[in-house]
Amino acid sequence: MRVAAIQVATTIDPGHNRRLVADRLALAARGGADLVVFPEATMATFGDKSFDLSSVAEPLDGRFVACLAEGAARHRVTVVAGMFEQPAGAEGATRGGDGRVYNTVVVVGPDGLLGAYRKLHLFDALGARESDRVIAGDPGAADGVLTVPLTEGFVLGVMTCYDLRFPESARALVDRGATILALPAHWYNGPGKADVWATLARARAIESTAYLVAAGKPEDEAVGRSMVVDPLGEVVAELDGKAEDLVLADVSAARVSAVRTLLPVLEHRKFAVVVR
Repeated sequence: MRVAAIQVATTIDPGHNRRLVADRLALAARGGADLVVFPEATMATFGDKSFDLSSVAEPLDGRFVACLAEGAARHRVTVVAGMFEQPAGAEGATRGGDGRVYNTVVVVGPDGLLGAYRKLHLFDALGARESDRVIAGDPGAADGVLTVPLTEGFVLGVMTCYDLRFPESARALVDRGATILALPAHWYNGPGKADVWATLARARAIESTAYLVAAGKPEDEAVGRSMVVDPLGEVVAELDGKAEDLVLADVSAARVSAVRTLLPVLEHRKFAVVVR
């Protein structure tokens, strides 16, 4: 299977971003990609702290997912991308009701929406407070952990940005059968942040004995460095910080199986992941 990580800067204009998505999907398809991973907040970027995310948020049957579905069907690919989701009905009243939205990653195939994951770990750190504008997902809900079967024997597991700092997120996905991890991100730039990003991406692949496809946004706002990491932690393809481009890599379910046979760390674990 061939994977693509798309590194692109998006704006607060969803229409502009949908056009970007259509263009980059076509480019990835021309490169032979079967799985295409876009960054977090692809539908619309976060903007500054005063930007009202509810003004751009959409339901899962809105124009952004429809755009992804159209591209996935046209190019016969599976697409992973981040969006801001409107809380629906009573859910909005009980969990939001204050203008906050879900930071959601959707997986869309040629036949439509395959699943949605609402970000669990909100970035309330280093002076930021994502929870002021975003509702955290529920780890105990049916969609609290998202895995999706793919072709070629792969099972896709989905994380988002700050989730990368929490090893149990990847462990929970692996327990659900994941062999390849998709990580859409908007990893803000700052002192040492690029090194942390690269280190944690390799660590999650190594401890999971799984591939990791990490798609981020370019400098200067974010760190860039979108990459594909193999189950032994080797970075097999990577972009630099500033590029607005895509990176392609071929991945093999047989390699995951071989690595897990040689390094059966998942079988040797003594501790389980539990929901708090």
